[in-house]
Amino acid sequence: MFKRYLMAGLLLWMPLVITGWVLNSIVGAMDQFLPELMTSEHLFGRHVPGWGLLVVLGVVLVSGVFAANLLGKRLVGYWEKLLSRIPLVRSIYSSVKQVSDTILSPNGQAFRKALLVQYPREGVWTIAFQTGTPNATLRGLTGAHLVSVYVPTTPNPTSGFFLLMKAEEVIELDMSVDAALKYVVSMGTVAPPSTLPPNLKELEARRADPQAQASEPPHN
Repeated sequence: MFKRYLMAGLLLWMPLVITGWVLNSIVGAMDQFLPELMTSEHLFGRHVPGWGLLVVLGVVLVSGVFAANLLGKRLVGYWEKLLSRIPLVRSIYSSVKQVSDTILSPNGQAFRKALLVQYPREGVWTIAFQTGTPNATLRGLTGAHLVSVYVPTTPNPTSGFFLLMKAEEVIELDMSVDAALKYVVSMGTVAPPSTLPPNLKELEARRADPQAQASEPPHN
């Protein structure tokens, strides 16, 4: 009985404590990020919890409004051209920008589909995300219709492995990206609703007829 009550208490408080710790770490990091002239101690004479987070959010919002108009776009373009002329900065900035544009852009295709793939070997299945489609050069070298797949690690999905897999070897899940991420982060304890993949019949037909796979024209 004691163990039962102890576990119930842990299940109640552990998510709250961890959530509070993460939020406190974020707020503290934002407070340290501010320059001295913008801190609450300098402006108001006392420490205001969360002031750094509010200032950072405000700066991001204002800069986003500025960058969205015509004048802001031109100035951002000039700024990027300037950075592209600095050797070390150019390589770092361009790489980070390409990744951020792909992931954060509303028109991008990164992390738009949850997949079920066999990794790291045949017969072992894991959750993955489609991040795009390789170019014609890679498709021509392999002679197959490939998809770009990101396999996250558990419980930290920010690290993982990038794979090029045949389209017929991945199963598209009728599952939102958020639900798939929760499934990965929770190490499989928070299972999504039971659904069938929308392309299940197509996959079964391809596997039953290998000649159809070979004769299928490559997708663009």
